[in-house]
Amino acid sequence: MAAKVTVEDVDRVAELAHLELTQDESGRMLHDLNAILGYVAELNEIDTSDVLPLAQVSELNGAAGASVLREDAPLPCLARPVVMKEAPESDQVFFKVPRVIER
Repeated sequence: MAAKVTVEDVDRVAELAHLELTQDESGRMLHDLNAILGYVAELNEIDTSDVLPLAQVSELNGAAGASVLREDAPLPCLARPVVMKEAPESDQVFFKVPRVIER
């Protein structure tokens, strides 16, 4: 594996994401990220020379060339009063959610 994530990398990404990681969390994140990079390095070793590139999943075909995806057909949407009645908190027009970003 060529690239290794360092503690400084983890700290910088956490800073950019506005996350406060404990030293234990930072160590686990370092381990996990390096494990992911190791797995990607393994995948890069697989011979894919006989695999045709796929630009869109819509190019996938099943038996006899039939599309493996369902038909894209419009369906009726849910009625707003029914949905809002089930929401934990709403103003009957929008869902109310707690603020998650303080700046």
